[in-house]
Amino acid sequence: MSTEGGTKAVVAALLANLGIAVTKLLAWVLTHSSSMLAESIHSLADSGNQALLLLGGKRAKRGATPQHPFGFGRERYIYAFIVSIVLFSVGGLFACYEGYHKIEETLAGHPNTLLESQWWWVPIAVLVVAIGLETASFRTAIRESRIAKGKASWTEFVRRAKAPELPVVLLEDLAALLGLILALCGVGLTLLTGNALFDGGFTLAIGVLLVVVAIVLAVETKSLLLGEAASPEHIAAIEEAISRTEHVDRIIHMKTLHLGPEELLVAAKIAVAAEDNADKVTAAINNAEAGIRKAVPIARSIYLEPDIYRPRTDETATP
Repeated sequence: MSTEGGTKAVVAALLANLGIAVTKLLAWVLTHSSSMLAESIHSLADSGNQALLLLGGKRAKRGATPQHPFGFGRERYIYAFIVSIVLFSVGGLFACYEGYHKIEETLAGHPNTLLESQWWWVPIAVLVVAIGLETASFRTAIRESRIAKGKASWTEFVRRAKAPELPVVLLEDLAALLGLILALCGVGLTLLTGNALFDGGFTLAIGVLLVVVAIVLAVETKSLLLGEAASPEHIAAIEEAISRTEHVDRIIHMKTLHLGPEELLVAAKIAVAAEDNADKVTAAINNAEAGIRKAVPIARSIYLEPDIYRPRTDETATP
């Protein structure tokens, strides 16, 4: 996935959420609808999340230092994980609390401010406009994600993407769009029936939705933080590049690790002939490294160890 594509989707989501947050807050001030308050906090949290993703992308571009010899590429994963925590706590848990509080107030017989307000139509108008803006942002995320996901399914893309920005924005925009639809249902049914339990109930549903999305993001980002290997396609390309190298008999074993979305570490032990001199072995290593970088440009840290291949007993034993 290109960094430019991810940044474009993040900026589009940030601008949309800032505009939506302001209008939702205005609607809440006028009507005190719990759905509007929950959605306001949700949009503010999303805006902060997109700012965190942009900050993480900027900090990840710093060069390597003696203390961090492999650079700072993983900062993008760290900030994506923080996003999942913010979405869970500020967005999801707050909405759950607000929904529960609204239901409790309604059951206790407190008056419904939404029904009594002369501005009852404002939340409907705001939500309809917000759905339009969020749909535009979601379409941008889908368009940029299609380029990165290739022939993979959307589930595979979210699970296997090494760059966190697009999956995060994609899931956030999906949750935001569904949350707006839930809020519209809550406000609309409350106005139609005069029962504020709908407002509280759908607010609670928004909270549950955000918690689920946040957990999915946290699980996927945690895997990236722990360190994931290269994709099967990249592993196959690296193995082929090494195997084609002159004076390399075979790969004894190999490990790969993503140091960042666009930076790969490759470590392998390669077999050379026992009679090869130092010049041939050195040339084989250099040529293998050049072949790997040509086949997989993101393979930037490569460590190849020459050895003499010795078959294990279970490989040579006669069945």
